[in-house]
Amino acid sequence: MKTKGRKRVLVVGAGFAGGTISNILSKKGFEIDIVEKRNHIAGNAFDYLDPSGIRIHKYGPHIFHTNNNKVVKFLSEFTEWIPYKHKVKALLDNGELVTLPPNIETIKKVGEKNLINILFKPYSEKMWGMKFEELDKSIINRIPIRLDKNENYFPKDKFQKMPKDGYTKIFEKLLDSPFINIYLNTEFDKKMEKNYLHVFNSMPIDEYYSFKYGELPYRSIKFHIKEEKKEKKFPVAQVNFTDDQKFTRVVEWKNFPNHGNTKKNILTYEEPCDYKENFLERYYPVKDLKGENRNLYTKYSKIRNKKNTFIGRCGMYVYIDMHQAISSSMAIANKFLKDNK
Repeated sequence: MKTKGRKRVLVVGAGFAGGTISNILSKKGFEIDIVEKRNHIAGNAFDYLDPSGIRIHKYGPHIFHTNNNKVVKFLSEFTEWIPYKHKVKALLDNGELVTLPPNIETIKKVGEKNLINILFKPYSEKMWGMKFEELDKSIINRIPIRLDKNENYFPKDKFQKMPKDGYTKIFEKLLDSPFINIYLNTEFDKKMEKNYLHVFNSMPIDEYYSFKYGELPYRSIKFHIKEEKKEKKFPVAQVNFTDDQKFTRVVEWKNFPNHGNTKKNILTYEEPCDYKENFLERYYPVKDLKGENRNLYTKYSKIRNKKNTFIGRCGMYVYIDMHQAISSSMAIANKFLKDNK
C-alpha cells in the first residue's frame, strides 16, 4: 500500500542483503516494496520446524560468527542468542573422525603429506566442479591448518552464537514495519523500475543484463533429507566426507542448540552441482585461479545504471558470510541515505 509523502524504493530479494537495507531505509522515511520469487522470506537462511520439532535450515547450515560489533548490535535487535561454537569432523575411510580445520591431532592421524589429498582435494573438486589446481587459493585458505589442539571451526571469531528461535524469526521482526510491503512468489520485472526512486537488486547481475557478455557460473546444492533410526549418529553437527561419493557433507540438525530434542533424528546430505542442474538455484559464485569469472562480473558491474544498486552474493558475485552481507548492506543503505538527504 502506497504511503503518502514517502519516497518508494524497490528491493529485490528478502535475504540478509535486502532485509537489512529494507529495515534501515524504512526507519528513515522511505516506503519499501520487497519482491521475492520464492514463497518465503529469509533467503538462503530460511529455516523451519519439522513436524517432529526438529529445526532444519532448508538451504544448508547457517552458523553465525563474527568480530563485527556493529553487525552484532544490529542483529541483536531482532533475536536472543544461544552460545554455540561450531565443530566439524571429517570421516576417513577407516571410519575414524578427525577435526577440521586440521589441528595437530588431525595431522598426526592423517599425516602432513596427506592433508591435501585426503581432506581438501576430494571435497573441493566435488564442491566446485573443477580440478583442485584450477581453484582460487582463497577458497582453500578459508580452512587454515593449525598446530594446536583447538577443535573450533572459527577460533578467531569472538562472537559465535545461534539465534534462539531460528533465522526466519529474525526476518519476521526485521521486516515488521508498516512501511515495508512484501510480495512473495513475485519475479522482478524491469517494468517495475519506473515506479521507484531506486532499486536494490540481489538478482544475478548477468541475468539482469540478459547475459549480454556471457553467463557467470554458479554452484548449487541438492539437499537430501533423511530420517535416521539412531537418536544420535555423530558427535558434531557437521561431518565432511573424504571419499568419492557424490555427497560432500552431512548435517545432523539436533546437534545444533535449540534445534530439537526428540527421539526422531533428521540429517541432510549435500550434493553439489551446477546451478542449471538444480532449478537455477545459484548458491556459490565460482572463484577460478585465473580470475576469469571475476573479470566477467567486473565487466557487468561497470555498466552505468543509476536506477539499480546490485547487492548480495548474486548481485555482487561474491562468496560472503552472513555477517559480511549484513555489513555490506548497512554501508550501502547509509551511503544511499547520505546521497538522498
